[in-house]
Amino acid sequence: MAEATPDLIGRVADAVARELLARQGPPAPKPAATPCAAPHGMAGAPNPAAKHALIEAGAQRLGHSTEDAAPPAQECRPYARYIDHTLLKPTATEDEVRTLCAQAREHQFASVCVNPSFVPLCAELLKGSGVKVCTVVGFPLGATTTAVKVFETREAVANGAEEIDMVVQIGRLKSGDYQYVCDDIRGVVLAAQGRLVKVILETTVLEEHEKVAGCTLSKAAGAHFVKTSTGFGGGGATAEDVALMRRVVGPALGVKASGGIRTCGDAEKMVAAGANRLGASASVAIVAGAEGKAGY
Repeated sequence: MAEATPDLIGRVADAVARELLARQGPPAPKPAATPCAAPHGMAGAPNPAAKHALIEAGAQRLGHSTEDAAPPAQECRPYARYIDHTLLKPTATEDEVRTLCAQAREHQFASVCVNPSFVPLCAELLKGSGVKVCTVVGFPLGATTTAVKVFETREAVANGAEEIDMVVQIGRLKSGDYQYVCDDIRGVVLAAQGRLVKVILETTVLEEHEKVAGCTLSKAAGAHFVKTSTGFGGGGATAEDVALMRRVVGPALGVKASGGIRTCGDAEKMVAAGANRLGASASVAIVAGAEGKAGY
């Protein structure tokens, strides 16, 4: 990890204000990624300028109607390449995972996303298909220690995982313990040995300044994506959150929308807002232009 410096909180808070104020005028210069640094007087909340910027920026967020007609099926098929075909429910069976992989092969989804115990099976079934194997770490609470997340990541990679979706330590983020959050993410990034790492922020339980801080810390720690939700946190992705996350990370990182995406129209809204990956269990229905059932 990087040497300790005394001002990580101040720099993250300043980044919150800078990124959000940039919405109101020409884009601010892109800040250099900052290494993880030791805490100093962890206060928890961002500075008043950051809070004010978030409030002032609220009127500029994207909105959408839920009454849009479903597009024809042929217009929905291109979204397949965005989708992590997901099966994370605790009751998932081997037969269901085999079906998941067969569907992913047929529709050429970006990946399948499964719990760690199914990674070896998926790696075998999807070999040579072009469909990646994604798994979750610290799921769904993010509250395990960094050492446990690192172990999970190393084992997943050894078993054939090509992408890692890790849950941020939500309580530490809300407490303003940015040092811990940055080191936690960085530990997983290093353990992934170059594999794609997506950081799940669980946006439904975060204030806007916490979402921005989470995105900023993910960039600093070397992650490749930020992601909205686990799908188990009492809510899911919104176009507003996706747009906010995209504004914060810019083109440098990917943005994954997950949770509650059940139709082609949902997928269209998320991509329009800035997502370049979608987590969904209703993937087949989405590309068929139908409406899928809720549930991961």
